[in-house]
Amino acid sequence: MADTIDIAALLAATKVLVVDDEHYMRKVVRALLMSVGIRTVYEAPNGPAGLDMIRNNQPDVVIVDWQMPGLDGAGFVRMVRSPDTFPYPDIPIIMLTGHGERSRVVEAIQIGVNEFLLKPVSSKALYNRLVTVLTKPRRIVKSGDYYGPVPRNLALMNEDNDRAMAQLVLVN
Repeated sequence: MADTIDIAALLAATKVLVVDDEHYMRKVVRALLMSVGIRTVYEAPNGPAGLDMIRNNQPDVVIVDWQMPGLDGAGFVRMVRSPDTFPYPDIPIIMLTGHGERSRVVEAIQIGVNEFLLKPVSSKALYNRLVTVLTKPRRIVKSGDYYGPVPRNLALMNEDNDRAMAQLVLVN
């Protein structure tokens, strides 16, 4: 029971930013987040506003839609995962999208997304991904052009092998 109380307290203290161009979808995600215990939810209607919200509010987790006009979710993630130009490149990012094609999932991994969720999303799936990024954070690595979490199946390997193995996973 202590784990549940700890996770509940962790979620209650977590600040989440939802970046989605659809007002209705932001409200749905907000309601789901509140239902799993998140108390602080920021919303941004587009990528540039989301980048500003990260700079100004320093959320603990970002949930971003893939398909948005202007700066889409992939472009948003690339900008965040730029340690030379963005102040919080290590923030956990969950991609929430209606596009589940294998190519999108692979691209999301290659650009540094921590987790990938398909719409419509359940509160249980969202809860599980939040708990994972908050309680089992993967090391952030730089390998060539890649900057992001160590791929999940490599997270248990030692640091000396991370770069070489991450590069193999990312090019395949």
